[in-house]
Amino acid sequence: MIYFTSDLHLGHNGILRLQERPFSDVQEMNISLIQNYNSVVRGNDTVFILGDVCHKLSVPEANELIEKLNGKKILIRGNHDKGYNPNLFDHITDFETISHEGHYIALMHYPMLSWPKSRKGSIQLHGHIHERMEYNLENRAAGIRRYDVGVDANNYYPVSVDQIFRFFGI
Repeated sequence: MIYFTSDLHLGHNGILRLQERPFSDVQEMNISLIQNYNSVVRGNDTVFILGDVCHKLSVPEANELIEKLNGKKILIRGNHDKGYNPNLFDHITDFETISHEGHYIALMHYPMLSWPKSRKGSIQLHGHIHERMEYNLENRAAGIRRYDVGVDANNYYPVSVDQIFRFFGI
């Protein structure tokens, strides 16, 4: 299975207040996000992490948490992703496109107003803006195939490609 997520901000105490995350402290958040991730992602699954895995951690601390995440990980760099051990990821890039079951998907940390094949029904998945699910619902209602895969918009879980396709009625 293919999954997408972003903006875990593991180690970032400030995100609890900034995003009103429902965790008592950063340790509870780290444990919960890793448990949620691993509860759906298996070892042979592919996960596109669309940036900001960790923030406010030393590189060794960040690498230790990233090692706990299941699956083949592909990092689409966000504004807080620096210095991770590249061996923890299948590859690291700033932008990626994939095709799945004949549907084109553009992946970037940042939301885009236009993306490759956007006028031909492609989907853009992103993070960065820490929206709630209402943002995704509003985009869909407006005919915009752009979806925030960040944990804040998805009940603190990764989202599968099947969930994305069902969301857009594909």
